[in-house]
Amino acid sequence: MNRDEIFWFLAASSVVMFVGSLIAVPAIIVRLPEDYFAHRHRHPIKPSGKRIGMHYVWLAGKNLLGVAFVVMGIAMLVLPGQGILSMLIGLSLLNFPGKYHLEQLIVSRDPVLRSLNWIRHRAGKPSLRLR
Repeated sequence: MNRDEIFWFLAASSVVMFVGSLIAVPAIIVRLPEDYFAHRHRHPIKPSGKRIGMHYVWLAGKNLLGVAFVVMGIAMLVLPGQGILSMLIGLSLLNFPGKYHLEQLIVSRDPVLRSLNWIRHRAGKPSLRLR
């Protein structure tokens, strides 16, 4: 690839990420329960029964989507888009120890919480509650 091709690839990727984040991030934020961040601990769901295989397929897909949102969010810190909110959505999709406390730490920042609640209010949803 020459420089022009790389430039146009990055420009097109930036536009796609920007438009995608404008659609996906608010849609996910509006669907969060108002008490999502209000609990002290989050208890994982244990798979059981005949659908255990589908559970792991769903879990792998959800984690891949989470990684994509985190990477896009990091890119959007310097490119157009909602970087911090995209990273928060990505983190919420990922599974790792301490994830819930990290989410609570990020959301407890006043500018982040105000942004999330502004989006929720525009959709007619109640504000997110913290502890």
